[in-house]
Amino acid sequence: MSFKVQPQAPAVPNRCQLFGPGSRPAIFEKMASSAADVINLDLEDSVSPSDKDNARKNVIEAINDIDWGTKTLSVRINGLDTPYWYRDVVDVLEKAGDRIDRFMIPKVGNAGDIYAVDALASAVEMAKGRSKKVGFEVIIETAAGLAHVEEIAAASPRMQAMSLGAADYAASMGMQTTGIGGTQENYYMLTPDGQKHWGDPWVMPITAIVAACRTHGLLPVDGPFGDFSDDQGFMAQARRSATLGMVGKWAIHPKQVALANEVFTPSEAQITEAREILAAMEEAEKTGQGAAVYKGRLVDLASIRQAEVIVKQSEMIAG
Repeated sequence: MSFKVQPQAPAVPNRCQLFGPGSRPAIFEKMASSAADVINLDLEDSVSPSDKDNARKNVIEAINDIDWGTKTLSVRINGLDTPYWYRDVVDVLEKAGDRIDRFMIPKVGNAGDIYAVDALASAVEMAKGRSKKVGFEVIIETAAGLAHVEEIAAASPRMQAMSLGAADYAASMGMQTTGIGGTQENYYMLTPDGQKHWGDPWVMPITAIVAACRTHGLLPVDGPFGDFSDDQGFMAQARRSATLGMVGKWAIHPKQVALANEVFTPSEAQITEAREILAAMEEAEKTGQGAAVYKGRLVDLASIRQAEVIVKQSEMIAG
């Protein structure tokens, strides 16, 4: 291990982030009563330019009036290349109570973008005497964002989570696809007998995001899966992301909440095996052994760290 210990990510469940347009306040109560760990009230892509002001008012009222329980409550502001984002930050922090937990900042390209929002948020918080500092989560959805992913992760103490925005990322990279996440028809190799074998075109940005987040103590989150009629495709993408280290996934439709929670909640079998591995290693250590045999395979100190991840995640969710 490095002499510099990597910080831990926030100890909050983040299996599913449910999105809803700020222009549709009728669905806010249903979002609050859903099984999602995180609620994202959106002021950006899902809101038309003519409705930005009204959506912002809706979101402020919802933060103040709705019982969000123990959920993490986040507001996705508009991009820094628009005339809307500064008003999103100022109005929400001036007019909404302390219930808001995060701002989601879209299309982040470098650490300077985070600094700009941080400076504005800090000024408003000081002016209003807010005791609770709002956290930040960001979306990596441009070539620049991916190129500067680590500096973005380290840009501010407010940083808490980072997501992959597959659609805008694909557009920024010039990828020949119109799909939002998942398997891409033309991204395949041929087996020796001529059969198609599809790969995962998102593995590189997902791995980069996970590495940056784990290095700097953030939560890595997979973004949207566009075809909400394809449950199997959603689950397959979520399982790949979980295997690579992501802690959760977005839901752009209520039906995706249960799917995300299923994938990112350790199963009873996984928890049992993890506890048994820890017990086997504990017995081995009593006899001065640095490794043990569990179900015919070798387990050692690295196995302990893997098992502890699963046990800690299950305990956090249960708590």
